[in-house]
Amino acid sequence: MSNPVFRVMLRFDINPGMEADFEQTWLSIGSVITDHPANLGQWLMKDSQQDSTYYVISDWVDEPRFREFEHSDEHVEHRKKLHPFRHGGAMFTMNVVFALPAGEAAKALR
Repeated sequence: MSNPVFRVMLRFDINPGMEADFEQTWLSIGSVITDHPANLGQWLMKDSQQDSTYYVISDWVDEPRFREFEHSDEHVEHRKKLHPFRHGGAMFTMNVVFALPAGEAAKALR
């Protein structure tokens, strides 16, 4: 992959009954992340089997730029707004090795 992507996946364990408020708060502060020049996009997903579990994936140009953002005052404020909704969670970081857009798998094997 010519331009590696640094991916962050977060799991949010939301207090039961607060899911809708969490979703709206996440959406209202999402531009704090997506407006950062090193951010390539982010997605909020809800677990299909556990109603109070959510995942966020955000892609970054590289790990150092993500870590810089992670420790910024903006991000600390962002986390404070989401904290009242959650009772647990986890963070996973990874480097994308291959990305195959729809219909591209066969080309990658040639």
